[in-house]
Amino acid sequence: MTGQSPRDIPPSFVPSAGRRRQMAGGDPAGPGAQPGHDRHGAMTPPSYAPSPRRSASGAQGTPAIPPSVPPAARAARRSGGSSRTVPASVPPARAAQTGRSRSGAVAMAAGRGAGVPSPAPRGRRHRARTVVAAALAVLVAAMALLVFGAWNWVDGKLTREDWLTDHRAGPGTAWLLLGSDERDNPEETGITGYRTDTILVLTKPSHGAVSLISIPRDSLTQVDGRYMKINAVAQAAGPKALVGQVETITGNKIDHVAKIKFDGLQQVVDALGGVELCYDQTVSDPLSGLDWQAGCHLADGATALAFSRMRYSDARGDFGRAERQRQVIGAIAKKALGRDVLANPAKLMRVGDAALGAVSVDEKTNPYTLAMMLLAFRDATGANGISGSVYWTDPDYRDTGVGSAVLLDKDRNLALFESLAEGTHAPGAVGSLAES
Repeated sequence: MTGQSPRDIPPSFVPSAGRRRQMAGGDPAGPGAQPGHDRHGAMTPPSYAPSPRRSASGAQGTPAIPPSVPPAARAARRSGGSSRTVPASVPPARAAQTGRSRSGAVAMAAGRGAGVPSPAPRGRRHRARTVVAAALAVLVAAMALLVFGAWNWVDGKLTREDWLTDHRAGPGTAWLLLGSDERDNPEETGITGYRTDTILVLTKPSHGAVSLISIPRDSLTQVDGRYMKINAVAQAAGPKALVGQVETITGNKIDHVAKIKFDGLQQVVDALGGVELCYDQTVSDPLSGLDWQAGCHLADGATALAFSRMRYSDARGDFGRAERQRQVIGAIAKKALGRDVLANPAKLMRVGDAALGAVSVDEKTNPYTLAMMLLAFRDATGANGISGSVYWTDPDYRDTGVGSAVLLDKDRNLALFESLAEGTHAPGAVGSLAES
């Protein structure tokens, strides 16, 4: 076949122009040629096309970048990125995953987004959740044991009496708080019997302001056709008779009763470390033992007891005493629910022990109802509470043979306690004591 002209060589044996130049050491395509084409536009056979990642000498090099590649991809290729061409239709996130670089850190940043930490291993997350769940379970169990233990401790110390009547319950919840002069050791003092000289009705409606209303100890009542003052009813006719008289005055069912002996009040105040009391009169009363300088003072148990019992040196008599009694009860409730007591287990135990030793309750009272009563006392004596006395028509009524008595205003009191139970009464002071 030597000596033959190019025309005489069969087409299948004629090398392309690029191949002839490569064999001669020249440019395989020539200037202006497209990759994969010769200068005449003919496709280079795949078997002769050089690898895009290899130069003619076989060393790794930088492939030619087609003009159709976007500028960002061209820059990535020049900086050593992937040489693959990503179609424009592929989303950026997919394109980033497709164009992985030789550096693992760069690939992670391109695939997941710069600055996003890789998720914690699945086993580590599971162990963390297990530890948290176990800690919460231990905490809940400890709290349950603590509440259960406290409930049993309080419930075991309660002294219960049969106080409640069979009257139907009304709206809200009503507590009757009684202060008694009953002595712990009557055989030693020679004083038997007792008087309920403090009578307070605490009403908590479903919605609305909580109220604390005094009933004067000399309020005139009639039991089994016999007139007597209300503070003598429990001793003369029994606890249920006293509760029945209070329900007649208020028109509402009494849900719970708590009676505290005056000696116990002194012990509770001492266990609290004293309570803050205010009175604008200077008093030296030998009957009650109160020695008071006008103003506000931290009162110990003995002073708080005398403060709540003094009446002969008060220009308003028993009405002034009732007001001071409400102040003492409110001061005790406020301090007992304060952080200094609740955050001090030893002090809380002393206060609880003193209070439970001085209080007797109705047959349905439990630790929860006691706690609700204490909270209601605090609210009633606060800025948004209602406090005062019942209404009366004559504070010195004497026509019954029982001495000076307070003749109550039945209609006004029924209307008052109806609004208190329904929560429609506005906060503030109420009753004849507030009007005088």
